[in-house]
Amino acid sequence: MGITTALLSPVWIWSAHLLLVLLLIPTLLHLPWSVLLRERGIQHLLFGSAMILVLMWSFRAGISPGLSIHFLGMTALTLMFGWDLAIVAGLLALAGLTLTGRESWELFSLNGLCMVVLPALISYGVLRLVERRLPKNFFIYMFLCAFLGAGVAIAGSGLSYALILWLDDVYPWSRIYQEYIILLPLIMLPEGLLNGIIMTGMMVFHPDWIRTFDARAYIDDQ
Repeated sequence: MGITTALLSPVWIWSAHLLLVLLLIPTLLHLPWSVLLRERGIQHLLFGSAMILVLMWSFRAGISPGLSIHFLGMTALTLMFGWDLAIVAGLLALAGLTLTGRESWELFSLNGLCMVVLPALISYGVLRLVERRLPKNFFIYMFLCAFLGAGVAIAGSGLSYALILWLDDVYPWSRIYQEYIILLPLIMLPEGLLNGIIMTGMMVFHPDWIRTFDARAYIDDQ
């Protein structure tokens, strides 16, 4: 994912700036500032995760400008930190990617919405739906929240880019479908596997690192 400046009209760019600012206000207010400032371990984990995202997002494949695909990893971050800290970590990673010249500062907000905010909110929505509808179970959490949630999140991110390029008349829908939409199912499976493997390892070895995982509820009380 990622769109170059020359592709989009200014109305999309400025609308994205405004929307990101409006979404950042409740995000920053919701952050556990006292814990974040007190716990050095959480700080190291947060910034370390952001650096891993920078490396992950640097590798991408695509044919036409704006129609590239890469792993996201936002579902694992959302399950680890919650939606608020995941958005912060994702935006830090995007800032690092932009500083290296891989993305444009002008399109920071648009990329932030499509690559960070939307996948994080989708992942959190899947988590809340599973928690509300299904019993607390280790395998339900792993397969639905981590594996399925990651696949749905990257599909939502990819479709948001596709719709923006189509609505702004950058590419015809037939080209977007042939070069991008048709490839999304191919990235959903490995994205799900990647996030599922990461979360499985953390649930086994470091469940205390996962903000949305209560080991006593998911394991001890079974």
